[in-house]
Amino acid sequence: MSRNHNHNVPRAQRQGTVFQAREQQGLLDFVMKALDGISRNKAKSILSHGGVTVDGKTETHFDFQVMPDSVIEISRQPKTPAETSKHYTIIYEDQWLVVVDKEPGVLSMGVGAGSLNMKSLLDRHFAETRQRCTAHVVHRLDCRTSGLMVYAKSSEVQQAFVKDWRNVVTDRRYVAVVDGIMERDEGRVESWLRDNKNMRVISYREDPGGGKFSITTWRILERAKEHSLIELKLLTGRKNQIRVHMRDIGHPVTGDGKYGRQDKPGSRHCLHAYKLAFTHPITGEPLSFETPIPPYFLRRLT
Repeated sequence: MSRNHNHNVPRAQRQGTVFQAREQQGLLDFVMKALDGISRNKAKSILSHGGVTVDGKTETHFDFQVMPDSVIEISRQPKTPAETSKHYTIIYEDQWLVVVDKEPGVLSMGVGAGSLNMKSLLDRHFAETRQRCTAHVVHRLDCRTSGLMVYAKSSEVQQAFVKDWRNVVTDRRYVAVVDGIMERDEGRVESWLRDNKNMRVISYREDPGGGKFSITTWRILERAKEHSLIELKLLTGRKNQIRVHMRDIGHPVTGDGKYGRQDKPGSRHCLHAYKLAFTHPITGEPLSFETPIPPYFLRRLT
């Protein structure tokens, strides 16, 4: 039987109580009031141990300002280091693999000493939980793209994924905010992609020699004054494929400084891998995972 892990609330948040803010106030005061006037020290302890999330993100700062309509989840239970990491959330884990929801700004794997990357973060998690394994990269997301990724715990499981990726992975979708109002409700982009000498991916209508054929489909979820919210599905998985294809049709991913226009230095681009479904390479069980649209994306539509 398929297990559909529809994670509107990530794993690290499932054990708490959900509240909705009605007015702006400090997070410490909100926690004290929400939990029937518990002591200030107890509220600080819950915050410092990662027991509070605001709009799906763990928040530990006592003076963080809660805004009206924010969704706050409070758990009195201490969480493990992996679950409270500001860089990722573990969505699913068994003896063979782990599925994570990666935050923007984290590389898929290390590039140079000291780089912030998921492989190193997971290796640390495995060591802390006394697991005799290391993380093996199965697929990648761009550093500034957030969302679902799967890592194998052995080279054997990694190869089981890689050698039959197209058949093992049954669904892989993204959500993005793009610049401009898209007139059509859905579409398909096809081109040949190839890196140039500056390591920038260039799109061609015909194979320039050494190019890789790429297909992206998309459909409208919502239109706003200056942006569109869309769902995308990769029929091929190439480097920077979505970002390049959205530029090709004149609607680059919002905040993408490489293939579009970056709003300000350090800001994230609005691309999130929100759905991942695959057949477990060892047990044969169908697994499906889904995460919510990042609140940051929705704010760009207002």
